[in-house]
Amino acid sequence: MEPFKPFHIVLLEPEIPPNTGNIARLCGATGSILHLVGKLGFSTDDRALKRAGLDYWQEVDIRYWQDLAELKAAYPGGRLIYTSKKVEKCYVDAGFQEGDFIVFGKETKGLPDELIEANRENTVRIPIFGKVRSLNLSTAAGIVLYEALRQTGRLS
Repeated sequence: MEPFKPFHIVLLEPEIPPNTGNIARLCGATGSILHLVGKLGFSTDDRALKRAGLDYWQEVDIRYWQDLAELKAAYPGGRLIYTSKKVEKCYVDAGFQEGDFIVFGKETKGLPDELIEANRENTVRIPIFGKVRSLNLSTAAGIVLYEALRQTGRLS
């Protein structure tokens, strides 16, 4: 039996240290790899970042990339699933596969429109009801990652 291929959480230009710290902790808890792409809105020495990850940093595989093209070049066969509130396809309909890269945009702007348009068939959203415009980035990452784990039989 082949070993399980880990999921990859990709944060494109994250801005808020506690969100990235919480997502790092999520990755450590699930054996997922965290990819930080582009200009970060904080220093990786930031106290809030470290506090949010608690004492689990040694459990997290973090990789840094200058841009998304560099990440894609390093994983030419990788399948990227993008997240955006600007599409209709729900994350539960994504058909996740082991090893998928789940891509999240920056907290204030999300993913660039041109990236969403170029990848609409591989872009999913989390439904939000009521007048709330968005979910916290670390909450969204947890929702989508655990659905991916469920779909691939990792929660049983």
